[in-house]
Amino acid sequence: MITDSSCYVIAEIGINHNGDVDKALEMIRAARAAGCDAVKFQKRTIDVVYSPEELARPRESVFGTTNGEQKRGLEFGKAEYDRIDALCREIGIEWFASPWDEGSTEFLMGYESPYLKVASAMLTDRDFLEHCARTGRPLLVSTGMSDLDLIRRVVATIDVAGGTIACLYHCTSTYPTKDGEINLRGVQTLAAEFPDLKIGYSGHETGLMPTVAAVALGAVSVERHVTLDRSDWGSDQAASIEMSELTDLVSDIRRLEVALGDGTIRVYDDEKPIAEKLRRNQTV
Repeated sequence: MITDSSCYVIAEIGINHNGDVDKALEMIRAARAAGCDAVKFQKRTIDVVYSPEELARPRESVFGTTNGEQKRGLEFGKAEYDRIDALCREIGIEWFASPWDEGSTEFLMGYESPYLKVASAMLTDRDFLEHCARTGRPLLVSTGMSDLDLIRRVVATIDVAGGTIACLYHCTSTYPTKDGEINLRGVQTLAAEFPDLKIGYSGHETGLMPTVAAVALGAVSVERHVTLDRSDWGSDQAASIEMSELTDLVSDIRRLEVALGDGTIRVYDDEKPIAEKLRRNQTV
């Protein structure tokens, strides 16, 4: 669960499993081995989220020649999520997903996952926000493609509907994100604007440093897209990190947490013999 004591690291598998549940399970195991706290997926009711025209649009993929064939090929149903749920329970890692419609929200409520994730794309849909809020499940909310005024309205909408925001994530929704558009100080801006909320960071940049820096700036949770192979096909692969990088990311975050300390200026025991050796006298 998300706390103030240790950064909650989420490996977003999303749709990078490419419709293969065995690949998804392999990614879950790798995320657990890397030290992640949770993995995240995406859930859609295809015929609700996409129009018939969009589904009929030509698009080449391993599933066929239309966008609809690709979307349906990537989507997991109950059998796949049952296997995901069972493995996560077995190896001790939390899982949840981003629903993209009310039906998918209800589907996910059939599992005892700790959170629902509200994707940046869904922030302007009041009915959807209210529906998620009324489930009673704590929400993780990403803020890509939003200015501060929209974020205020989203937070207020969820609050009025009786929902709980477990973490609000600073985010830029470009894949991969340019350094000049990451705007890490947005973590501090959100913390100042919403002092009663926990603030996190959802990153899509190249490399690991900005995500680690977000923790230094106060993010209590971070999320990164992950993949087994960045050269694999799929729209999210290029903005994802491979599992060896994920291991490095978690290790760097845990080292940072130790290095940040408590802020109290003191003389450490290991410094005392050095002081005795190097200082000539004590006159100050």
